[in-house]
This record gives sequence, C-alpha cells and structure tokens, in this order.
Amino acid sequence: MASSAKCTEMAAKLVGETYSRQGREAASVREARFSKLLEQGKLPDKGWSDLDIELTIRELSSMDSNNFPSNCGVGEREGRIYSNLVKSRHFGLGHGIGRSGDICEVQPKAAGSSVINKLTNSMILDTLKLAGVSRVKQAFLVPTATGMALTLCMLFLRKKRPKAKYVIWSRIDQKSCFKSILTAGFTPVIVQLKRVNDELQTDVEAIRAKVSELGSESVLCIFSTTSCFAPRAHDNLPEIAQICKKADIPHVVNNAYGVQSSKCCYLIDEAARVGRLDLFVQSTDKNYMVPVGGAIIAGFDRQLLSEVSKSYPGRASSSPTLDMFITLLSLGASGFKSLLSRRKNNYLKLKQDLVNISDRFGLMLLETKNNTISVAMTVGKEGKAATHLGSMLFTRGVSGTRVVANNSKVIEGYTFDGWGAHTSQPFKAYLTAAAAIGMEEEEIDVFIKRLEKVLEKSRSGELKLEMQEAANLDLSENLGPAESPPLLDPRQDPMPELELRAGELML
Repeated sequence: MASSAKCTEMAAKLVGETYSRQGREAASVREARFSKLLEQGKLPDKGWSDLDIELTIRELSSMDSNNFPSNCGVGEREGRIYSNLVKSRHFGLGHGIGRSGDICEVQPKAAGSSVINKLTNSMILDTLKLAGVSRVKQAFLVPTATGMALTLCMLFLRKKRPKAKYVIWSRIDQKSCFKSILTAGFTPVIVQLKRVNDELQTDVEAIRAKVSELGSESVLCIFSTTSCFAPRAHDNLPEIAQICKKADIPHVVNNAYGVQSSKCCYLIDEAARVGRLDLFVQSTDKNYMVPVGGAIIAGFDRQLLSEVSKSYPGRASSSPTLDMFITLLSLGASGFKSLLSRRKNNYLKLKQDLVNISDRFGLMLLETKNNTISVAMTVGKEGKAATHLGSMLFTRGVSGTRVVANNSKVIEGYTFDGWGAHTSQPFKAYLTAAAAIGMEEEEIDVFIKRLEKVLEKSRSGELKLEMQEAANLDLSENLGPAESPPLLDPRQDPMPELELRAGELML
C-alpha cells in the first residue's frame, strides 16, 4: 500500500520512532488483510471497517489512469468527471469495468477498477458456495436488473441454437421474467402449474410433453424458477434438469432472490448434479441489500460463463460492482452467514404469527411447505374489497405485501387469467408476505399489529363505509392549467380516497 519503510523512517524524525512505528504497524495490518484478499479472492472471515474499505478503494482508484498525477489523456474516453460530487460518490473511478468485447476483461486504463471487478466476482462466487451451491464454478456481475440479465443469457444461447424459436416456461406471474423471453425475440410456451392442495407445483409431465411436441432443436431452453410468491412453490429443478439433459436442451433458472434460501440453493446444486443446468441468474439488491441495478449470472461450466461474458456489448458501469465490493467486505463470511440464519428464523416467526392471526379472524394460512421465503393467507374479502385491504396496509406504512384477487392481465398480447396467483385456477383472495434477507424481527411485530388493526376494521364494517365515502369523493384528476383542486374539508379524512386509489392500482 502507500506506506513504506522509508516513509516510516522519515516520519520518525518528526514524531519519534515509537509513534511512527505504531502507525506503520497499523498500516501493515491493513496491507496483510488486503494481501490475503488478493491471494484468496474470498470473503474475509470478519467484515472490514468502513475506514479500511475506503482506504482500500482510494488506493485502488489511484491505479486508474484518470487519477495519475501526470496523466495526459487524448482519447475520446479518458474517465473525466466534471462534478466533484459525482467524482467523490464514485471514489474517482470513472472508467467502468470490462472492455468492449468482454465485461470481465482487464481494462488497461483502469487497473484499479479491474482489480475491484475481479475481486467482486470472486467474492460473489464464494457467497454462492456459502449459500449452498457448492458445485458452482463461475459467476460474474452485470449492471442490469434480473430481467435484462435473463435476456442476455437467452440472446447468448441464440448463437448456440440458431434453429430455436421457443422457450418453455413454467408459469410465474412476474412481468420481468416473462418479458425477458419476449425481449430476446422468442415465443414463450407457457406451461401451467398444477395445484396440489394449497400449493402450486411444477407440471413436469406437461414440460416433457411440450419438448416432445416441439422437438428439441426448436427449443432454446427450459426456463424455470426458484424463489417466488406463495402459494407457488419452487420449480422441480432436478426433474427439469434431467429432461434437459436427455433432450440436450439448455436449462436457465430464474433465482431472483433465491440466494438467501438454502432450499433454493440446494435445488440448483442438485439439478446440476443429476441433470443439466446451464445458467442461473440472481438479483444483487434482493439478496445482498445493495441499490437496484445489478444481477449475477452463474453456472457450472467456466468456458460457458466466459462466452456469456464476452457476449455483453461494450463496457459496463462499475457502480453495481463497487456497491457489491463494499458490501461484501463489510459483511464478511460471518456477517453473511448470520444474515442467512436470521432470515430463516424470521420466516418461522412470520409464519407462526400469521397462523395466530388466521385463527383469530377465521381466515386460512395456505399450506405451502415448499416455499421457504413467502407465505400466503386468505383475507376474507374478494375483488376491490380485498385489494382495498392491501391499500390500507400500504397507506399505514406496510410495504411489500401483495393482495391477490381474481384478475386477468394482458402482456404483449398474452392473456393471463388469475394474474398474480400464478394460475387460472381460482383461489380465494389472499395476501402474501415475505421474510427476506435483512428483515428485522421488529418489522414482523409492527406488520402483525397493523394487519390486526386493518382486519378488525374490516370485520367491524368500517371498511365498506370507507370505500363508499371514497367513491363519493369528487376529486378531479384532469384539472386544467388555471384550475385548482377542490379544497378538502379539514374535518374529512383523506385516507379512504388514498386507499381506494391504491386498491384500484393493485387490481
């Protein structure tokens, strides 16, 4: 690092040998820690302090050409940053990651940024192994959300399978997942789930039948899912992997927020063991608590992953990579494993608390034993009355819950009956809640209290009155430039109107 024996000797003349030596020893500890990171490429056992992380990034940033004291840049892209605020936000890292032909390649002008990129991908691989995907061989981060990362995978596979037209897709009601197929230019072949009591499970035989019907050459891949909203369960990855292996069809997995679930990670690992699983994609923000904007593409064949990385056009933003670099160093292996453990405990608590509420209010907690992240509970209402309950929770500061009532949605010409429920087979209206990584036990307690109040209000008949009052409010949504909104009676509570509008958006 920056310190040296000569500097220590010079400093000793100013402050004395004892103090100079202490400073040098502290710097040596940081150097040893960073050397170990460079050598092993794994999460540190314990998280680093913010100061140590910042000093490391500053040191690496000084290795990029735009930060050289005597650099003279005469190219079209020299990492110049106009705003000092922007420069400070990015630690002076302005070159991004990768080169025009490979997102994982070292960039000559940006040695420091390239080191950060390499170390981040290496630490990500370590987290996947710690989470339970022990066989994974390679992983890299792309500066896109999950949907676009899945599209990138499919566009890459197009070159491998030029005759392919279809993607066999086990239905999951997430628009980005479905649209990733359409954006890549393929025709989705939707395989409906089968209902087993309260749970929606993979129809393996229907997938097998579609492969026989379409023919292997015309299928780009089978597209399966792990993490999802209840009452859907994870797909049967091992069975799908065996179909893919037998038919010689690629297998792509949407593991959006599955890294935090040991069950999802086990299924991915097991699928690779017994059959074929080419690529699996996960979100950085959903699994590692960083801002939205990154996804991880991983797999079990280093050569395949290298080819995928080379299919990314152009350089890439380093922001998601830097966020992950900082977060992983801050967490360390012990911090990451602690988060995974706490999430499991929170899931058990959330489920039990909702069991207690369902018993008290005569509702039903749907039994979905194969979903270890999300839980679903009926709400005792249907239609707008049901979604209004969700909007009441939202306006009371509860985010993330979804109230699903019987509803249809059209996405680019494809009609989904029962949208949100993953099936056209009707369920009674229900709400979902998830125990995601980073959730605090106190958040569950607050959610349960607010849910109880909303359900009490609903049971007392106040809900119907609120909806009627909101429907009778005459608030114009198309005011002209010279018009002013009507003055609300200060004695009238605007909450019903807000809740009704939110409820309509949820339908």
